[in-house]
Amino acid sequence: MKITKTAQAGAVESSDVLITVAPNPEGGIKIELETKRVIEKQFGQQIEKVIRETVEALNVEDVIVKAQDKGALDYTYRARVQAALERAL
Repeated sequence: MKITKTAQAGAVESSDVLITVAPNPEGGIKIELETKRVIEKQFGQQIEKVIRETVEALNVEDVIVKAQDKGALDYTYRARVQAALERAL
């Protein structure tokens, strides 16, 4: 599936994440992570893995996923990415 519009889910609050999804005209899945440098060093790969797995599980192609992290856990990432993608479809 391909998304047709930009959508968001989540919030920029402690222990949450704001996920924004938009169509990627260049193709493929692109992930942009905004978080504290320490968090990115320790957990950046895991966060990107969770986002990518969620996008792929929903069979979405050609999407840009922007994540503004404030200390969210994996299950929060999954829920926010899924909600944003469903809103964008």
